[in-house]
Amino acid sequence: MSPSLRRRASAEAVGSAALVAVVVGSGIQATALSRDVGVQLLANSLATVFGLGVLILLLGPVSGAHFNPVVTVAAWFTGRRNGDGLTARDVAAYIPAQIAGAIAGAVLADAMFGKPMVRWSTHDRSAGHLLLGETVATAGLVLLVFGLVRVGRAHVAPVAVASYIGAAYWFTSSTSFANPAVTIGRAFTDSFAGIAPASVAPFIAAQAAGAVFGLVLMAAVFGRPAPTRAHAPAVQGEPELAAPTLP
Repeated sequence: MSPSLRRRASAEAVGSAALVAVVVGSGIQATALSRDVGVQLLANSLATVFGLGVLILLLGPVSGAHFNPVVTVAAWFTGRRNGDGLTARDVAAYIPAQIAGAIAGAVLADAMFGKPMVRWSTHDRSAGHLLLGETVATAGLVLLVFGLVRVGRAHVAPVAVASYIGAAYWFTSSTSFANPAVTIGRAFTDSFAGIAPASVAPFIAAQAAGAVFGLVLMAAVFGRPAPTRAHAPAVQGEPELAAPTLP
């Protein structure tokens, strides 16, 4: 039986919370164990790679394991042609769940390490080169996620997506948030992984631009998909997914 929308939204909330807890918690732990920024980033990126891979593998069969409003909106947009993708109702349930989960994950991480549960980040990330990094990171993520579906390799998404995010930590100046929900959640922690509230809107705008660019690249590389009666593809966690089934 297909999971209900309530179950799918719950999976998105839990997955987003766990992802941000991994990102923020590993950042706090890294800064406590080393003063070397390179070592801190290495620890943070490795924890994120392993955590994200496990979460996609675990929750993909329930919701598609988006944990990311950009992926959710792109899945809805690309599925409209066949009429069997995510519905507007799905999107309206997924995105608030992702944002609420991300905030809860940041608060939980701070609580686990004895930090103030809510303290706005003072880590300014408003520089133009960082926004360019976010655009590139998000475009690459969208191209990868939907490109895997188009070539019939969505089953490798847990490894591929986690590996890409790990690499993007290092090859983008922004350390690859590539996720509006995670960006909002990380504003709630004044830690290594935080982002100042004033930088949130520009980051999300860059991510939105990157998502559009990623979809354009996908169309350029793979062409437009032919209409089919098949299930809509799961985006991150499962080879295929009917709209009511799966994120």
